[in-house]
Amino acid sequence: MSLDTPMDAEALRQALCDNDREPEGPARNARAERLFAQIEQLGDTSLVIDGLDHLMQVYNYSSEADKMFVPFARLLRMWDDRPEDFDRRQVHSLFWMFKWVSSGMVDQPHIPLASIEKWQAEMEHRYRLAGHSERAVRQGEMRIARHVGDLERAQRAYDAWQAADRDDKSDCHACELRTQGSWQAQRDDDEGALVTWRPVLDGEFTCAHEPHAVLAASLLPLLRLGRAEEARANHLRGYRLARSKESMRSAVARHVEFCALTGNEARGLEILAERPSYFTDTGEPSSLLSYLEVTALLTDRLTALGHGDMSLTGPGGRAWTVRELAVHARAEARAIAARFDARNGNTYFSEQSAERMDRTPLLDRLPLGVRSVRPVPAPREAPAAAAGTARSGSGSGSGSGEDLAGLLAEARRLSEAQHPHATDAWAAVAEAAGREGTELPVLERAEIDEHRAMAPATPPAEAIGLFTSAAGLYESAGEPARAATALARAAYCVSLDGRPAEALEAVQEPCDRALALHAEGRSTARLTGRALLCRARILNDMIGGMQVQEAVEAAVASLEEAVHALLGFAEPEQAEPGVGVVIGEALGYLGDITAFRGDAPGAAELYTRAADAYIRAGRPWFAVEPESQLAGVSRHLGDLETAERASRSALEHAAPFAGPGGRARLHLQLVETLADTGKLDEAADHALEAAHWADEAGEGAGNSAYARHRLGGFLLQLGRAAEAAAVLESVLPDLSAQDHGDGMIVQTLWWLGDCCTALGEPREAAEHWLKAADIARGWPEQRDHAMLANLAGQALFRAQLNPQAELAYQRAGDLWRDLGDVHALVRTLRVRAWIAVREGQAGIDAARELMTAAATECESALAASADADAGACAALRAELADTYRQTGDLIASSCDGEPGDDDTDGSARVAYEEAVALVLRAVTVFEEAGEQFTDLRTGAQLMASWLHASLGDAAAAVALAREVLATYEGSGDGPADETAESRCAEARAVLTEVAGG
Repeated sequence: MSLDTPMDAEALRQALCDNDREPEGPARNARAERLFAQIEQLGDTSLVIDGLDHLMQVYNYSSEADKMFVPFARLLRMWDDRPEDFDRRQVHSLFWMFKWVSSGMVDQPHIPLASIEKWQAEMEHRYRLAGHSERAVRQGEMRIARHVGDLERAQRAYDAWQAADRDDKSDCHACELRTQGSWQAQRDDDEGALVTWRPVLDGEFTCAHEPHAVLAASLLPLLRLGRAEEARANHLRGYRLARSKESMRSAVARHVEFCALTGNEARGLEILAERPSYFTDTGEPSSLLSYLEVTALLTDRLTALGHGDMSLTGPGGRAWTVRELAVHARAEARAIAARFDARNGNTYFSEQSAERMDRTPLLDRLPLGVRSVRPVPAPREAPAAAAGTARSGSGSGSGSGEDLAGLLAEARRLSEAQHPHATDAWAAVAEAAGREGTELPVLERAEIDEHRAMAPATPPAEAIGLFTSAAGLYESAGEPARAATALARAAYCVSLDGRPAEALEAVQEPCDRALALHAEGRSTARLTGRALLCRARILNDMIGGMQVQEAVEAAVASLEEAVHALLGFAEPEQAEPGVGVVIGEALGYLGDITAFRGDAPGAAELYTRAADAYIRAGRPWFAVEPESQLAGVSRHLGDLETAERASRSALEHAAPFAGPGGRARLHLQLVETLADTGKLDEAADHALEAAHWADEAGEGAGNSAYARHRLGGFLLQLGRAAEAAAVLESVLPDLSAQDHGDGMIVQTLWWLGDCCTALGEPREAAEHWLKAADIARGWPEQRDHAMLANLAGQALFRAQLNPQAELAYQRAGDLWRDLGDVHALVRTLRVRAWIAVREGQAGIDAARELMTAAATECESALAASADADAGACAALRAELADTYRQTGDLIASSCDGEPGDDDTDGSARVAYEEAVALVLRAVTVFEEAGEQFTDLRTGAQLMASWLHASLGDAAAAVALAREVLATYEGSGDGPADETAESRCAEARAVLTEVAGG
C-alpha cells in the first residue's frame, strides 16, 4: 500500500512493523516520518506513542541520530502528563530509550556538557523511582566519563556498573560484553578484552548489531598481540556483517583502519568507495570523526607510498586524488575534534584523534583472500644494487671509485654463481659508471651488454643486438669463448623473435666454434655447454609451433639427439663449477620428451635427476622448473607424497627470486596436492598466498580468481562459512563463462548458497542457488540443475517465501522425474504439500492431492521394480511408508484443535482418526521394508501412540509405546545410540501422559 493512501490504525501498526524490518538509512527514516504524519491525524494516543517510539528506533540506528531527541522529549512529556496512556511494553521502551538519549548526547558536540550531566542525573532519578537497577545508569556514566577523558571516573563507574544487578533495562549480554572489552582494550589489556569478547565472537551472545561491532573492535587488539590470522578472519566476517548497516560507520572505520595498518591499502580504498555518504552524514559527529580519522590514516599512507595522485571516490561522490582527500579528511577531523574539545573543556579529543591519524603500520603484508586491485608498488631499489652498495663499504653516496669497484666485484660474484640477481647487479654497475662519467674497460662493457640482453623485460629483437654487441666486445677483450656463447644466445633470441629455422641455422657456427675452442683448451666446459644449450632450446621451441604429428615427432627426435650429445659432452666435465646447470637443463628436456611419449614414471625419474643436478651444482633456484614438473607428473601417477615434497621444494627454492606470478602458480600447484591429501587447513593457507601473489602480478581475473575460488571452498569445508562467504563474494565479479567456464561459476554460487545457509541467510542462499540453476539449465546432464533447484526450494521454504518455494520445488520435481530419481521426486511432492497448508497458500485439499501423488509415484516405482534388487525395493517401501506417515501428520496438524470438548462438530476427531490410520499403515510398510528402517518405524509408532492418546484410546497408545520400548530394550543391554535413547524417552513420556489421564 502506498504511504500516501490513508490507512486505519491496524494498517498503520502493520506498516510500522514492516518499516522496522527495512534496511537502515534515510529511506526508512522518511517512511517512518510519513507514517507518523498519518498517525497524528487519527488521534489514537497509543498509536502516537508507538509512532514516536518507531521514530526513535529508526533515527538511533541511522546517520540521523541527532533527530531522536525531539520525539523522545515529546514521549517523556506524554508520560509525565498521562502515564496511564502507556501500556507495559511502551513503558519499557521509554525507559530503555532513556539510555540512548542521556549518554548518547555526548556524540553531539553542540549539546553542553552540563545538559548531558543533567539528563544523566534525570535518568538516575527516574530509574530509582521506577525501581530499576542502577546498572544501565552506571554504564551511561562510564560512557560520559570515557568520552571526556576522565578515566578515573570511568573506572569507578565501570566498577559500579559491574557490581549492579542486571534487569530488563540492562543492555543485552552481547552489547555489555562489547563495552566491557573495549574498556579493557583502552586500558591496554588486549588479552583480557579478547577473553571478554569470546562469547560474542563464538556466537553465544548475539543481537542485531553483534557480533558486528565486536568483530571490528577486536581487529587492533589481535594485531597488537600478533594474532594476525584471527584478525584477518574477523575482518572478513565482520565487514560483511557491518557493511549493510548504516548505523555502523564506526565499525566500518575500524575495518578501514585495519586495512591501512596491514598493507591492504587497496582494500581500504574499496571500502571507502562503497559508501561515499559516510563522508557527509552529519547526524552523528562522533562516528563521522572516526571515519575521517581512518580516511586520513589510509590516504596519508598511500601518499607516502607514492600514490598521492591516484583518483578515488570521496565526499560528495566526486573524484578526489588521494593527496587531496588526505588533506581534506585531516582538516575536517581536526575541526570536529576541536568542537568536542571546546564543549568538554580539554584537549583529550584532539590528542586521541591525532594519535589515531598518525599510527604506523603493524604489518607490511597480511593477505586477506578477498578481491582487491592493489596499487602499483612504489619504486624500490633493486636487490642486487642494494647488496652491491652494502658490500662496497660506503653508505655515503659519494660516487667514489671505491663504490664502483664494489659494485663490479658484487656483479662478478653473482655472475659466477649464476645468481638471479646478477642482471640487476650489472645494471647497478652501468648506472654508477654513467653517474660518475667513468669509461669502463671493454670487458666490463661486454658483460653489461650481455646482462642487459638477459633481463626478462628486454624484447627479443633488442636482445639480439645486445648479445651481438657483447660478442664483438668479448672478441676485442680477448675472450673468444665468451663471444661464441653470446652469439649462440643471440641465435636463441632469433627463435624467440619468431624465426626458429633462421635461429637453428645461426646457432650452428657459434656451437662449432665453442667446441673447437674447448678442444684447444681455450674454453671451459661451462661456457661451451651454455652455447650447446642454446641449440637445444631452439629445437624445443620449434616443437611448440608445429601442427603435423609427423613433424612434431621428427623435431622431438632431433631435440633428443641434441640433448644426448650435450650430456655426452657435459657429464664427463661435471666436476667443473657450473656444468651441473647445463646437465640439469638437458635432463629436464629429456624428462619432457619422455613425458611426451607417455612414460610418466620415466619422466618423473628424469625430472628428479635434473633437480638434483641443479642442487648439487649449488644453483637451487634453477631446480624450481623440474621440481614443479615432477610434482605434476607425480600427482598424475597418484604419488601424492612425492608431488607434495616436490611442490614444497620448488616453492622454497623459488621464494627469494620468483616474480609474483611465478609464486602464485607454485602456491596453486601445492594447493591441489594438499587438497588431494585432505590437508585442507594448509591448502587454504597456500590458496591465500596464491591469491595475494596473483594480485601482485595483476592476475586478478586469472590465477587470483581461481585461488580465491579454491580458498572459499576450503574455508567452507573447514566450517568457516563467514570467511568463505566474503571470499567467494569477492570472486564472482571476476568470473566469466568465457574465461573460467560455467562449471566454476556454478560451483562458486553453489558454495555461496551453502555459506549463506550456514549463516542463517536462507533468502540469499536461494538467490545464489537459483542463479546457478539457471546456468546449469543448459547443461546436457541435468542432475546438478535438479539439485540446485531443490536446494533453492529448501532455502525459500526456510525463508517463508512460500509461492517462490512452491515454484522451485515444482521445477526440481519435474527434473527429478525426467532423471528417473523417484526418491527425490517424492520428497519434492511432500514438501509442496506442507507448503500448501501454510497460511495464505492452496490449503489442505491441494496438500492431500500432492501427498497422494507422492504415494502413487512410490507405488508405481515398486510395481515397475519387482525384479530389482531387494535393497532398492526396500528403500522404495520406506519412501512410501514415510509418505503415509507425513500425510497423517499433515492431516492432524492442519485441523483446528484436537479431539475433545472444544471439538463441537467432531471434525478434529475425524481428522485424527484418518491420520492415525495412515500412520499405522506407515508402520506396517516400514516393517515390510526391513530392519534397517527400524528407527523410522518406531518414530511412526510413537506418532500413532500420541494420536491414539489424543483420541482417548489409552490401550492402543500404551501398546504402541511398549512396542517401541521392547524394540530397543528387548536385548537387555538398553538403548544403543542417541536415536534409541530418544525413542525410549518419548515412549516413557507417552506412558506417563496416559497414566496421568
